[in-house]
Amino acid sequence: MSTQGPLGGRNRLLFPTLPRGEVVATFESYPAAQEAVDVLARADFPVDKVSIVGSDLKSVERVTGKLSWGRVALAGAASGAWLGIFFGLLLIIFSPSVSLAFVFAAVLIGAGFGMLWGIVTYAVNRRTRDFTSVQQVIATSYSVLVDSELGNRARNLLQSGGAEQPAAAAPGWTPPAQPQHPSDPPPAPPAAAPPVVPPTGDERPPAPQA
Repeated sequence: MSTQGPLGGRNRLLFPTLPRGEVVATFESYPAAQEAVDVLARADFPVDKVSIVGSDLKSVERVTGKLSWGRVALAGAASGAWLGIFFGLLLIIFSPSVSLAFVFAAVLIGAGFGMLWGIVTYAVNRRTRDFTSVQQVIATSYSVLVDSELGNRARNLLQSGGAEQPAAAAPGWTPPAQPQHPSDPPPAPPAAAPPVVPPTGDERPPAPQA
């Protein structure tokens, strides 16, 4: 499933309003809700009428490790080296006369400045933050909403895995067999059984024969 930008044709994304419609499915994770929308898209369902709404947003910070002098210095050197490579290649593109030795020097200078900056930052914030983490905003549940007039179709597609289900026949009715030729009339319905007449009290059993 692709996410369209403000110019992608979905004008409702431009307005900060909650979508309205019928909830056809609820999932505990976003990938599961995304897979449900993919099922609808593969079935030629109008996905511009579909929305994924996350409920009960929570901010989660996952601790990835503990900081140390060596780790801070290595991370700073790596980020500075990437910056040096970027500026070195940029100068080579605009100035072909520059040699590769200048790029190597830019990488070393960038790594040195990055290492120094990382060590200084860690020394200042060491007592307040001595670990690395990744922050995320996740929802407790994700609901798939569609327009009210398309709710039954979307629910049937999700239950069948994307295959269209035929309309259910009325209970107790069996469709007649198709004629062998279009000109042949359809078979007549079976005749109703005659009603059973209960015996009356005046009837006597037949006399035995000699």
